Amino acid sequence: MNDTVYEKLARVLDTLPNGFPRTDSAVEIKLLKKIFTPEQAELFCDMRLTFETAEEIALRTGRPLEGLEAMLISMGDAGQLFHLQLGENRFFKMLPWAFGIYEFQLSRIDREFAELSDEYEPFFARQFFEYSPQLMQVLPVEEEISVQQEALPYERVSTLIEHGQSFLVNECICKKERMLLGKPCDRSLEVCLAIAPIPGVFDDWPNGRVLSRDEAYELLRKSEEEGLVHLTSNVQYGHIYICNCCGCCCGVLRSINELGMPASDVINSHYFAEIDPDGCTGCGVCTDERCQVGAIEENNDVYRIVQDKCIGCGLCISTCPAEAIRLVHKEKENLVEPPITEDAWFEERGRRRGVDFSDYK
Repeated sequence: MNDTVYEKLARVLDTLPNGFPRTDSAVEIKLLKKIFTPEQAELFCDMRLTFETAEEIALRTGRPLEGLEAMLISMGDAGQLFHLQLGENRFFKMLPWAFGIYEFQLSRIDREFAELSDEYEPFFARQFFEYSPQLMQVLPVEEEISVQQEALPYERVSTLIEHGQSFLVNECICKKERMLLGKPCDRSLEVCLAIAPIPGVFDDWPNGRVLSRDEAYELLRKSEEEGLVHLTSNVQYGHIYICNCCGCCCGVLRSINELGMPASDVINSHYFAEIDPDGCTGCGVCTDERCQVGAIEENNDVYRIVQDKCIGCGLCISTCPAEAIRLVHKEKENLVEPPITEDAWFEERGRRRGVDFSDYK
């Protein structure tokens, strides 16, 4: 099969701010062949990061309108594009590799895809986490935020839930990939929460299970019980998901644990934990059962937080039997304010990577 169209698609994806690095083995091309037909790859390269109707795409690209919407819908169902239906109107836009195409392969992932993705992940991660802004930020366990500390709206789980009007829970593709590779996790699989600001958006969604607002809160509560970290997009407004992540499966947290990348390069966090050495009894629950990034170490029969590794999730606090751990908000000079919106994130990320993605805006 001629690889020209897949080479073109790889270049387009790497031109987007999120990136899609090339490898000597061309494993990334094998991934694209697994996901796209040549015709789908060509159409993807004509798309933009902003929503358009089929009519707008046809007018802009010169493509025939006949059959175009049907093809766009099928690509949306296959996780190759983002497809949104509002009433009688349908809108489509391209997706980066991550967060985007990779995560939307949930219903199509098989052993071959898992093996290719696992081979590609270290190459992707090294480029992806080399640049800021980071893709994701930590939402700490909210009840562990002291009333004396002023949390900004984007730092609170409750803000995202209360602003949402539709909720959908899906299985975690990271966990499914690890399971297919023979490395299953003993925590819940159905933990990825999608949020939309419009009622009824997920009613006809091809995958997942629609939740009420109360059920969304319950999902987050159970995730905290299981020791899963709340992660969301690293923006101030427009959050559309909360991932609940473990250090053994999540590609973001595994980059810290397995690739040795600095936590501050991988993820944006606004807090850190602090252990009172006089109150600590040395039971080890915090490090053995709760911390997902190895940020707690033993020191003279008690435990201490390695602040450079801590992501401020608060999971260690809620199960400390001695109540010797607290969550501390970072000082202003140590905080990195997220971009206002996803568009602002794209602009800043593109600038830092030095890529011109103006053709895809």
